[in-house]
Amino acid sequence: MARRNKILVPEARNGLDALKAKVVQAQNPENAKFEAAEEVGVPLKKGYNGQLTSQQAGKVGGRLGGSMVRELVKMAQENMIKKR
Repeated sequence: MARRNKILVPEARNGLDALKAKVVQAQNPENAKFEAAEEVGVPLKKGYNGQLTSQQAGKVGGRLGGSMVRELVKMAQENMIKKR
């Protein structure tokens, strides 16, 4: 089983998983990291991936995390505009 980061608000897990799938246009949040890895050319597979370098792992995490942050900022900006 994959190690998951601890979320301060456990009820947010489903929303974060949905956002992760959205930013890489994946049907399933569980497959999002594999699709992101494919986009950046990293040979990520299910199970053990000890052969990956830190740089390769960072490419996948950066692709997902960076895209999620950009999308969250965009959502917040849109929300602020609507409240004016």
